[in-house]
Amino acid sequence: MTSSYLGRLVSKTLARSWIASGGDLLITEQQLGEVTPLLYESGAAGLGWWRIRESELRQTPSGELLHQAFRFLALQARIHETKIEKVFRLLRAAGIEPILIKGWSIARLYPQPGLRPYGDIDLIIKPEQHLPAVDIAASEELRDCQIDFHPGAFELADRSIGDLLSRSHLVQCSDEEVRILGNEDHFALLAIHLLKHGAWRPLWLCDLGLLLDRVSSDFDWELCLGKDNRRRNWILSAIGLARALLGASINDEEIGAQANAPTWLVDSVLKNWETPFAGAHAPHHHRAPIKSYLRRPRGVIGDLARRWPDPILATISANGTFGPRRRLRYQIQNCVQRAARLGLRDTQPA
Repeated sequence: MTSSYLGRLVSKTLARSWIASGGDLLITEQQLGEVTPLLYESGAAGLGWWRIRESELRQTPSGELLHQAFRFLALQARIHETKIEKVFRLLRAAGIEPILIKGWSIARLYPQPGLRPYGDIDLIIKPEQHLPAVDIAASEELRDCQIDFHPGAFELADRSIGDLLSRSHLVQCSDEEVRILGNEDHFALLAIHLLKHGAWRPLWLCDLGLLLDRVSSDFDWELCLGKDNRRRNWILSAIGLARALLGASINDEEIGAQANAPTWLVDSVLKNWETPFAGAHAPHHHRAPIKSYLRRPRGVIGDLARRWPDPILATISANGTFGPRRRLRYQIQNCVQRAARLGLRDTQPA
């Protein structure tokens, strides 16, 4: 068994899992049993069921577990829609017009509710509206909603909120119209978000595969890629990953020629897919705050090893590019940046 056996099994199981037809999936019942916990814990159980629903694997214990998860996620999807509807209604009553990102804005494009779960309601808002929006979110009526306001988004730092608003559009969510990003901005955000977090969750790459299949003839790739060469490299690398690991189609010949994910990047994602759980990846996998080891150094060596940055995350944090060269220089830079931030906090007055 190779070191990336489970990662490749995840890749094989989820390949083109977003399409309407389940398609052929050549894995054994034993392999389904091995991959099911990874799909279940990473949020891809619904897609796992969609992939096997037309095969004999649907009658296996693992198949039934995936089916039950899909049913539950479908119910959850309806509950989340009512929360989004409520959030937009109350914010608009206060004169705040947010843009919904991630979550429902991508889940709505899948063939069935429940295939793409989500939790937080992520909203881009104008910076001057941040404090009033936070006050509204703290109200009794919204206490059951997990809302994350973004006065700006790292993924779209090369685009102004004014431009994002001008390209946004309204779509129906239950009885309320919800504002979402334009298609090009949406794709860019999801691609960079994937890499910013080390691409450890397979579901994020499935989102890109789905969007690539839905790219229309009037999709403006130049607008999507932007003018910053590094960010263009990031988005194209993410597209290359979707093709390499999930068999995503790229309908634009020029983009297809440019979208190349280096071997180390593909291998890193497969390694991360061996353990696609939030607790296994930054920033949740540390045992204790680094400063706590100044008093009790026991275990510091092991925790330092866990703090060694993921090469994908390090490339983004160092504002680097995804090329064939080793990532060591970016990983060292990431460590230096974190150490500097820690030292800066220690020098701040109480």
